[in-house]
Amino acid sequence: MTSILATVDSRTRLVGQNRLELLMFQLGTHHLFAINVFKVREVMKVPRLNHLPGSHPKICGVATIRGNSIPVIDLRQSIGMTPIDRTSECNLIVTEYNRSVQAFMVGKVVYIKNMGWDEITEPPKGAGRSHYLTAITRVEEAGKHQLVEIIDVEKVLAEIISYRINISEDVLDRSLLPHLSGRKIMLVDDSSTARRQVRETVEQLGIECIEMKNGAEALRRLKGWCEEGKDVKDEILLMITDAEMPEMDGYKLTSEVRSDPRMNDLYVALNTSLSGSFNEAMVKKVGCNILISKFQPDLLVDVVQKRIRSMMEAEAV
Repeated sequence: MTSILATVDSRTRLVGQNRLELLMFQLGTHHLFAINVFKVREVMKVPRLNHLPGSHPKICGVATIRGNSIPVIDLRQSIGMTPIDRTSECNLIVTEYNRSVQAFMVGKVVYIKNMGWDEITEPPKGAGRSHYLTAITRVEEAGKHQLVEIIDVEKVLAEIISYRINISEDVLDRSLLPHLSGRKIMLVDDSSTARRQVRETVEQLGIECIEMKNGAEALRRLKGWCEEGKDVKDEILLMITDAEMPEMDGYKLTSEVRSDPRMNDLYVALNTSLSGSFNEAMVKKVGCNILISKFQPDLLVDVVQKRIRSMMEAEAV
C-alpha cells in the first residue's frame, strides 16, 4: 500500500503546478516528437507482430504483450508521412487513451523531459504534419535549440477508430431540453478533434459551446467576465476542460478558478483521455467537480443533465 501511495504522490506532484513530463522520440528522422508520459504504459522493442485481416491500413499488426493482444499503429504513417522503415531502429510505445490500450511504432526513443506547460505553445498554422500536432516546444541539445512536435494522438486515433456521438434514448431526458436550449458551456481543449466530439454531442441538447484552445485563454475569458461585473454562472452552465494543454493545463486552470472568489463555485468537469489509478487523486487535488473519461457521449450528457437539474432545484427553493 505504501508503494502505491508513493507512486500516486509522485505522479500528482505535477498536478496544479502546470508541469508535465514528455517522452521524446524520433520517427526515422532527426526531428523530435513527443507525447505525455502520463499516457505511456511502457516502451519496448518491437516483438513479433501478427497480421490482422481487414484492419485499418495504419495498423501494422497485433502484438501479444503479457497475454494481451494490442493493436500496433504506425505513428509515422498516421501523421501523413511515409510508413516507418522497419529495417532501422524501431520501438513500441504502449499507451492507454480513452479507456483503450494501443501501441505506437516509432523509431528511436530519446529521453523523458520534465517541462512547464508555459514552455509549450500552439503549433504554427499550415498544412502537413501541423494538422496532427497539439503543441510544439523547444529543448536544448548539444548547445542547440531543437524543435519538438507534440502529437495530437486523439486525432490519430479518431481517424482509425470510429467514435459515436449518438446519445442513448435511456440517457436522454427530453423534459430537460427546453431548459438546456440556448444554454452555453465553455469547452477547453487543445485538440480540435476532441472539441468537435464534445461540441457535436452537446449541440444535440441545444447547447452552444464557447471553445478555448488552452487554459490560459479560458482563464482570460473568465476573468474578463468577472471584471465586467458578470457572474460566470450566468454566462455558462459549466466548464468542460481537458487536462493537457499548452500554456496552461486543465489542472492549473481549475486551481486558478477555485482560488478566485468571484468564480470559485463554477462547476468544472475534467474531460480527459488519461486513464489509470491517478485520476481520482488528481481531481481531488485540484478541486474539479467530476471527471469524464474521453470519449463517452452518454456520460457527458448525463453530467450536463445533472447540472441543469441541480440549478433548477436551487432556483425552486
